[in-house]
Amino acid sequence: VLLLFSLLGFAQGLVWNSWGPIQNSARLAFGFSGWDIALLVFWGPIGFAPCFFFMWLMDKKGLRVTVLLTSSLMVLGAGLRCVPVSDLEIRKKLIHGGQLLNGLAGPTVMNAAPFLSTTWFSPDERATATAIASLLNYLGCAGAFLVGPLVVPSPNGTSHRLLASQSNTEHIKDRIEAVLYAEFGMVSLIFSAALAYFPSRPPFPPSVAAASQRLSYRRSFCRLLSNFRFLMIALAYAIPLGVFSGWSGVLDLILTPIHVSQVDAGWIGFWSIVGGCVVGIAMARFADFIRGMLKFILLLLLSGATLASTWFTLTCLTSVTHLPLTTATLYTSCILLGIFLNSSVPIFFELFVETVYPVPEGITCGVVTFLSNVFMGVLLFFLTFYHTEFSWFNWCLPGSCLLSLLLILCFRESYDRLYLDVVVSV
Repeated sequence: VLLLFSLLGFAQGLVWNSWGPIQNSARLAFGFSGWDIALLVFWGPIGFAPCFFFMWLMDKKGLRVTVLLTSSLMVLGAGLRCVPVSDLEIRKKLIHGGQLLNGLAGPTVMNAAPFLSTTWFSPDERATATAIASLLNYLGCAGAFLVGPLVVPSPNGTSHRLLASQSNTEHIKDRIEAVLYAEFGMVSLIFSAALAYFPSRPPFPPSVAAASQRLSYRRSFCRLLSNFRFLMIALAYAIPLGVFSGWSGVLDLILTPIHVSQVDAGWIGFWSIVGGCVVGIAMARFADFIRGMLKFILLLLLSGATLASTWFTLTCLTSVTHLPLTTATLYTSCILLGIFLNSSVPIFFELFVETVYPVPEGITCGVVTFLSNVFMGVLLFFLTFYHTEFSWFNWCLPGSCLLSLLLILCFRESYDRLYLDVVVSV
């Protein structure tokens, strides 16, 4: 069950981030503009508009129905992108439609991890299961940074201009379509496996919390919106993760003006997310062994994220700060930023659930990921208008990390679900 759900999240992240790492090649092959590239990434947060419907579906119908609906939307979206239409304008619309359908799968793959871990795993395994189920979506985004630039030739010459005379446009288009077909095949295979076997719950609940009664849908929202401590950590999660997700989706667009090639930008994005996934799972395993340390772990991670994002932003302003702008500094600052922020996701999720228990896990995480995508959507909305200069975008990173750090410092943690499992069960 964990493997199937994680693979579904991986595929959704891979499809969502297909275009950012190969934006120069996509412009040449399909006639995309900078606005198109930003919009293709923007469909991700737009897909969170029906987020509350998926939360209700998960709460009322269980995980199987929600996962099957989500995976069917992904199959349809990946298939739309592969329709062989010669008219480029129609093809662009189909690709945009496919990205929107894939974005509609986001609420499930990003929200359901704590619900799955509580339903299927014991208290000393929950944080690890949450980390694996939630971070595989980010690993899919990292896979796009790797697959796209390695499979699709870059039209960038040494002068970093689009030189059609030096590039085989049809060859680039064929390679992009090969990636689209491969992603469609992967999504279809995962859907078939989930259709064959993906039960809603195990035969016996693994913990007291898994068997306990939860609040109703309406009472859950009232509890969340009236809980000031929850609103504090929700903003602490949503602001930096929303900004970072939007920034990662157009990383190639940001690094191109400072003469970083498409391949280098892809490797930077890849290692930043992979590092975050590895450290995130390690941190979650540590949290399972030593309980009650979630706030302390978040303070460490957000302090590191603030320092790394400030380093990257100042490095990009080399004409002002005179800091060395090298591949090594860009790699190091971006990778550290990805490690610190991405690894905080499962720790945040576990803290959300502990803080507002007995609110259902899907509803709790749905609200915070919805907020995160709102911030990401607002940022990408401004990017569609101000995409010629990116220093303002880079400064949003350290500002959001610092704000999140201050909110966590003021937060008073509690572990209501853990108390139920440890004390009541004894």
